[in-house]
Amino acid sequence: MAKVRRQIITIDEEKCDGCGACVPACAEGALQVVDGKARLVKESYCDGLGACLGECPQGALRVVEMEVEAYDEPAVLDYLQQVAPHMVEKHVAHLRAHGLASTYAPAPAGVPACPSVQVRAWDEGRRGDGRPADIPLFAASRAAAAPRQSSELRQWPVQLHLVPIRAPFFAGADLALIADCVPFAEPNTHADFIKDHAIAVGCPKLDDGRAYIAKLAQILQHNDIRSITVVRMEVPCCGGLEYIARQALAQSGKEIPLQSVIVHIGS
Repeated sequence: MAKVRRQIITIDEEKCDGCGACVPACAEGALQVVDGKARLVKESYCDGLGACLGECPQGALRVVEMEVEAYDEPAVLDYLQQVAPHMVEKHVAHLRAHGLASTYAPAPAGVPACPSVQVRAWDEGRRGDGRPADIPLFAASRAAAAPRQSSELRQWPVQLHLVPIRAPFFAGADLALIADCVPFAEPNTHADFIKDHAIAVGCPKLDDGRAYIAKLAQILQHNDIRSITVVRMEVPCCGGLEYIARQALAQSGKEIPLQSVIVHIGS
């Protein structure tokens, strides 16, 4: 993203004691406590209006003008709708209070939210839409194919960027954190890693690792996760997924068993 000169929040780490009072004060969700200090999730999420300034008891926050990523309000809305939908109206009201317009357009009455973020959980033998799991989507074209395995997926969504912080499928669950490429290299992914697991899928190379650490830490904090299995590819960059998991676990303050499984290319 191109850099522009604008106002943005900065945090004095020496003054910040990690109390987190600034986090709920930020109408964009741009502040999180990471490693015991308040930090910006992304530069483009901070509007630079300074709504959080008066909330810091240590005076660690201030607005400065510097060259940073441009403020991206559509990205803020997308982020809030995924991790904290209740904050959207607060964000819109915040902009209006400063004489600014929002790009937010709520869905018309009767129109469901985007299916990619609608939470679903289902029992064995049924898909999330109620269709029996053993009926293929394109039955006619697959009639002559070899016997097919049934899906072990019991939840939706699955992408770490989209899964909510709290969800019924996380309750008492064994969590599998799976790299994007794993299902293409490991044919037994459903039987070995998805069955009897809640799952979250991501790529440590192409996705926002800092945001993933913060998101996963909140998932671990707010749910009774019994174990974590990181399923990654053998390529070095995929090791970042285990790093994300261990950092998130440390930030959560919980003691949860964590193991890593490496999938080889062509395995």
